[in-house]
Amino acid sequence: MKPAPAIGPNAVTQLVPALTRQGFDGMVPQVFARAGVSGWLADPPAVMVDERQVAALHRTLRAELPAEQASLVLAEAGRLTADYLLAARIPALAQAILKLLPASLSASLLVGAIKAHAWTFAGSGRFSARSGKPLILKITNNPLCAGEHAAAPICLWHAAVFRRLFEVLVSHHVRVDEIDCEACGDDACRFSIDWS
Repeated sequence: MKPAPAIGPNAVTQLVPALTRQGFDGMVPQVFARAGVSGWLADPPAVMVDERQVAALHRTLRAELPAEQASLVLAEAGRLTADYLLAARIPALAQAILKLLPASLSASLLVGAIKAHAWTFAGSGRFSARSGKPLILKITNNPLCAGEHAAAPICLWHAAVFRRLFEVLVSHHVRVDEIDCEACGDDACRFSIDWS
């Protein structure tokens, strides 16, 4: 049997400190229980996890918290995920080189690295990028918003991961906006990235 499409564990593990930092530590057991993943609290995943369970957790978090607070938690979890990648997955030498290069070249190299590892955050979705300013990153069939319906884009975790990586490695003055979202009826989730 073919294994279920998976997403990296940071899409799960960083939600706990994000909820705590935003003052919702008391809701952690409730959110995980309602998503059907209580076991992850006692035994946090350290390897790739079923994208359907991750999506259920993100969906439950958005349902259990008021929209503004859910957005803050997901953005914080995305920032913490990027910080983990910077500390543990992106070699210090590579980071130093990216910081020294012109921003457009750093951005191009960073997008190449993101594309090579897209399976870790896009699961069964398809990742692509369009160069230029603004740079456009696209996830088609994004599993973290599958089946959702929203008036405004909801992929704040992805946007925050991208924002933090670009602000550390490309330019301190970066703007990342989700300009299209499948939850809003668009054909893909698109993230516009611009820097000065």
